[in-house]
This record gives sequence, C-alpha cells and structure tokens, in this order.
Amino acid sequence: MANNGKTKVVFLWHMHQPDYRDIMTGEYYFPWTYLHAIKDYVDMAAHIEAQPAAKAVVNFAPILLEQLDDYAQQIAAHLSNGEKIKDAVLASLVEPNLPAPGSMAFVDLAQKYLRANRERMIERFPVYRELADLVKNFQDKPFFSRYLNEQFLVDLGVWYHLSWLAEIPRRSDERIQRLQLKERSFTLEDRRELLTIIGELVASIGPRYKKLADNGQIELCMSPYAHPIIPLLIDLNSAKEAMPNVALPNATCYPDGRNRAKWHLNEGIKSFENYFGKRPRGCWASEGSLSDDTLKLLHEAKFDWAATGDSVLHNSLRAHENHSIATELQATQQSLHRAYEFASVKINTFFRDDGLSDLIGFKYSTWHSDDAIGDLVNHMVNIANAAKDTKNTVISVIMDGENAWEYFPENAFHFLHSLYERLTTHPLLELSTYSEVLDQQNPEPLRLPHLVAGSWVYGTFSTWIGDKDKNRGWDMLCDAKQQVDQALRNRNFSAEQLAQIEKQLALCEGSDWFWWFGDYNPAQSVSDFEYLFRRHLMNLYALIETPAPGYLNQVISIGGGDPASGGVMRQGHVS
Repeated sequence: MANNGKTKVVFLWHMHQPDYRDIMTGEYYFPWTYLHAIKDYVDMAAHIEAQPAAKAVVNFAPILLEQLDDYAQQIAAHLSNGEKIKDAVLASLVEPNLPAPGSMAFVDLAQKYLRANRERMIERFPVYRELADLVKNFQDKPFFSRYLNEQFLVDLGVWYHLSWLAEIPRRSDERIQRLQLKERSFTLEDRRELLTIIGELVASIGPRYKKLADNGQIELCMSPYAHPIIPLLIDLNSAKEAMPNVALPNATCYPDGRNRAKWHLNEGIKSFENYFGKRPRGCWASEGSLSDDTLKLLHEAKFDWAATGDSVLHNSLRAHENHSIATELQATQQSLHRAYEFASVKINTFFRDDGLSDLIGFKYSTWHSDDAIGDLVNHMVNIANAAKDTKNTVISVIMDGENAWEYFPENAFHFLHSLYERLTTHPLLELSTYSEVLDQQNPEPLRLPHLVAGSWVYGTFSTWIGDKDKNRGWDMLCDAKQQVDQALRNRNFSAEQLAQIEKQLALCEGSDWFWWFGDYNPAQSVSDFEYLFRRHLMNLYALIETPAPGYLNQVISIGGGDPASGGVMRQGHVS
C-alpha cells in the first residue's frame, strides 16, 4: 500500500498481572487478575470494537492469559455444579455464610472490599460510599463491627464488585443497571447473577481480542512467559551499562540465565499460540527491558519487532560506539520517532514516546476529555510536522492497559472514546500497528552499533536491582536456582514433576516481586508482593524436595512510601 501522507501513530496497550496463585493448592492470594479483567481488559476491547476504524497493538503476558482461562473455568464450574472458587474474595461474593460480625475475619473481608480507587470508584456510588465510611471506623473502633450484620458485608461485597465492572457493559447491561438501582439488601440470587456477569466478562476476553486481531483491528503481541527481566537473567552486570555505579547483588550472575531467558520466550510463544492460534510477530520484552543480547534472542525466536522506552534510546545515543551517528542525527535534525536496528541484529526496535505516554498515565485523568485529547493530538501533530518524513516516522504511545483508567472518571470512558474517534478521522495522523507499518511502509531502520541495556522506566534497571531489598531478593532467587540445578542433577523426577518445577521457577523469576521491594513503595503492596515472592520460593524448595532456608520466613522489605498512583505505574523519565 502506498504511503498516504499521514504519520503513523501506534498505541501499544500492555496487559499483565503476575501469577497470584499458589501452585501447590491453586488458591489465589490476591484478586487483581479477575478485577482488572472485568474492568480494564473488557473496556479496552469494547472501545476498539465500537469504532471499526480504530487500531492498536495489545500485549498479553502469557501468565495472565492462563489465569484468565482458569478464572473462567472456575466460575463456570461453580455456577453449574457448585465447585469451590479458589479465590477467597471472589468466592465471598456467593458464599452463603459470611464471617460473623465482630470477628477478625469480618473486619478483614470488609477492608478488602475497600481496595478500590476512593475518588473514582467508591465515591461515585453513594451507597458504596456510605458502607465504606462505616468500615473506616473499624480502625479506631474495632468493636464497631459487632453492631453490624451479615447483610452489611453482603451489600459491601456486591458494591465492591459492581464498582470494578467495565464502563461499557455498565451502560448497556440491564442486569448491572438493575443491581445498581436496587442499592442494598442484595439476595444470594442477586449475588449469583453478578457472578454470572463476571464469568461472562472474563470468558469473553480471549475470544474478543482474537476476533479483533483476525479482523485486522489490533495486533497481538506477547511478553516472555512469566514476565522476567530478560537482560538481567542473561547478565546481572547489564545493569551497569546505564548505571555504572549501581550496587549489585552478592551473586555474580543468575545461573544458566540465558537458557532460562530462552525458556520464557519459547514457553510464552507456545502459550500465546494456544490462546490465539498463531505466533506473535512482536515482543514487548517484560518492562521493555532490552539489551544487545536480548535483541539477539528475540531475533533467534523469529520476532520482527520489539519496543522499549525512549530513555533507552537517549542513553544509547550518548554511548561512544554510537557517537558519529548521534552527531549526524543532531546536525540533520532527523526525527527520533522511527524504527531502529542495533548491533547488526535484524529486528526493528521502536521507542515509546515517554512524554506522550506519561501525559495519559499521570496528567490527563484530571482534565476534561476534550481538552486532554486536544492537547495530546496537538503534540502528535507537532512531532509529525517536525519530522517531515511520513514513510519512516512512527509515533509510539506505550503504556499499561489496566492501571491508569481507575484514575479517570468512569474508567476513562469519555477519554478513550474520544481518543479513537479523533485519531481515526484526523487529516494528518493515522492509527496503525507495528507489523502493519513494517508490511505497508517498509521503513528504513536507523542502524546503530550498540543499545545501552535498560527498561522503559528511566532507561535503567533501577526499579528491579540496586536497592538493598531488591538485591536481597536476587540473592535469594540465585540461591534457589542453584538448589534447583543441584536437585535436577542428583535426583530423578518424573516428567510431570519437572514441568511443575520449571513452572514454579518461572514464577519466582517474574519482575513484579523486585518492582515492589523498596522503602519508596506503599507498605500494603510491598507486604503483599514480598510475601508472595517468599511463598513462591518456599513452594519451589518443596517441589525439589529440599529444605527451605530459614530466611524465607523473614520479611525482606517493608515499604512505607507514597508514590504516584500507588506505585503501580512509573513515569518513563526521572522526574
């Protein structure tokens, strides 16, 4: 297709949750996977479905796809024959007998029902706000809960789940509207109806995204299987490329890390093919973490493109290996919004415009949607006009498809609708996907000798290594990997046992645990994630039939900070 004179704009929405399950029991420790499913994954598909000219790239972590499938099966099994739901929060929605008023279990469940955005999700619904205000009294007056009844907890639980529902079905599904209008005194029948809605929404996600991909509206891509930081698995010292003075863990390397990185890529591809029926052409390596060695692995795995944050590009342009090309770029004032190749590896690398992406993630939630869209599009037009090269220019906005929207009114309904509507009719800009750009425009990548290893967050790996708590986590992981290797050499495990060991090891290698370690993160989230990390390691030791070290019973990170957006998102540039 000939270039039509419009500058291509690519939105990449990243969908990811770590595995919150205990592999030994199948129990979910935390409910975030199904909650984001019924709110964000549903709405993100529905907005594109509603506007056939809209296009985007959607990235799924394979471990998320497996959890969504598990939830759909569990809900269906419960509704059909009463099988137990292995998520305590979701199960409580239809539990006939809830904890007794005044008990610690009553207080604990009531407080879990408040883990939602106060301004946008709780205060939006007057009855939910009233119930939540009563729960706030529990902290100073724990005896207060004795004077409530089980119906209080039932109504609170129903409103909690109603508040997490996606906005588009909220506006169209008469069942949801009827439950909201009822307001209180919900029956077990009401609760089962809400669970039915939740089950339908969760089960619809995979098929809906597959249909959008089959119709050419979206491109689906993947992250490595359990979302590890691939460059650090390959070489912990890669952190020094962007942070020469970083303090590294005591461990000098992650044992056999390159093969572990290959395993995550290969297993991720198999999982992706299982759900979507074809191989992905692109890879958003976990947290956009790239290095020269990582790009080589992606090329070997037959990916056509990868992406990361523009801080990685700026760090790379400052590297002495790239000095002459960087100087020429500056002299000729060429646009940086384009495809690149590094270290003679034939894979196209695109860079997130951190400024545009962070405007959506951290600023526009408090703006009127018309003003926000006008501002964003104006920035894009300025980029396009300055580039004067529509064949090679690609404006990339890459961000969470799940965490930003709870800070917007009505789950960003107006913002996302207007975003697609405005860009599908714009005279100078055109929504596209990376594979479509490569196939239709055949852009000429700018070739550089070296990519400075880093992630989309600040262009470094500081979010996952260098802090004392993060480094302690790496040392614990390296110890466990050494024990796994030793056990596999010295003991005979069945094929089923080996598969379970490999899966459990993969969960321990995920990036999320290290993201949350550190004093700057909120205490509750740090407590949740560091506990689950230690639990995963304990399960790994159990699977290899090796006594777990005593330090796994000790808390390794406490937190106590108050970062923007509760720490679930970061800005691309150091503020």
